[in-house]
Amino acid sequence: MQNGYFVISLDFELLWGVFDVMDFSKKKTYFRNTRQVIPEILKSFQEKEIHSTWATVGMLFNENWDEWKSNIPESIPAYHNKALSAYNFGMNHYKDGIEELCFAPELIRHISEFPGQEIGTHTYSHYYCMEPGQDQENFRADISTAVSLASKFNIQLKSLVFPRNQISEDYLEICRDLGIVNVRSNPYSWYWEDVRSDSIVTRLARTGDAYIPLGKKTYRLNELKGKNAEPNEQMASRFLRPSEETDLLRKIKLNRIKREMETAAKKNEIYHLWWHPHNFGDHPERSMRDLNEILSHFQSLSKEYNFQSLNMAELGDMILK
Repeated sequence: MQNGYFVISLDFELLWGVFDVMDFSKKKTYFRNTRQVIPEILKSFQEKEIHSTWATVGMLFNENWDEWKSNIPESIPAYHNKALSAYNFGMNHYKDGIEELCFAPELIRHISEFPGQEIGTHTYSHYYCMEPGQDQENFRADISTAVSLASKFNIQLKSLVFPRNQISEDYLEICRDLGIVNVRSNPYSWYWEDVRSDSIVTRLARTGDAYIPLGKKTYRLNELKGKNAEPNEQMASRFLRPSEETDLLRKIKLNRIKREMETAAKKNEIYHLWWHPHNFGDHPERSMRDLNEILSHFQSLSKEYNFQSLNMAELGDMILK
């Protein structure tokens, strides 16, 4: 009997994913909240038997700045926009006392101890595949570093999420060469065709999608198989937006997600929800309330339709059967 599948992936990056777009000196509480809410997320996952993939920036595996410096690859991207470089950022700010914003080996170990939790990769340096100034050699060195560092934790990386959803078809074969057999790709929606677009129309569509029906949100298993030597592309369905301050918007958002989950369960299709743990940093209590409502709905669908929870690696195994 075929089933529907509920997949969750989290882009675990802390400061490495946002140093170019926020003033970190004003966000220390935000990231402390993030670190504290991760065990709560794991507890909820365990209680409700949720499997998930934590796509982790490789730099988080380092213990401190000395180890970070020792793990800089020989080939690194020379982005034309230097503000995007994690290496430039680290060299400029390692004396600022921000270790807790940049390193989390103990949290990675904690996540890996929970059943059904996969540690995947979000590249080593939060690498941007579509930015001018980088090439395939840089990318191969980046992923190789992530794979090597994870192996020291007895973790085999099988799944990857491209930072800022900048998927480059030219780089997928490199992923497969280095053991990455699953990647998260973007939804079948016009406003995801150009992931670097920052136009008003694109931003409005991506935001509005949380509240009104836009684009395809569930997928059949046979739609996700990779081509030739490329990894399986697992399309995202929806980004779980941070908890709204207004109950009306929050209710609309959650009802949309629950309806989409029910559609997947009834049609034996796949629904893939994703977010960043730091999205819970501003309002952790409200965010956990939203998440638990979603997970409780999953439990109801599991009982009624045998809806099943899988991480990306597990879904990848299903695709290859």
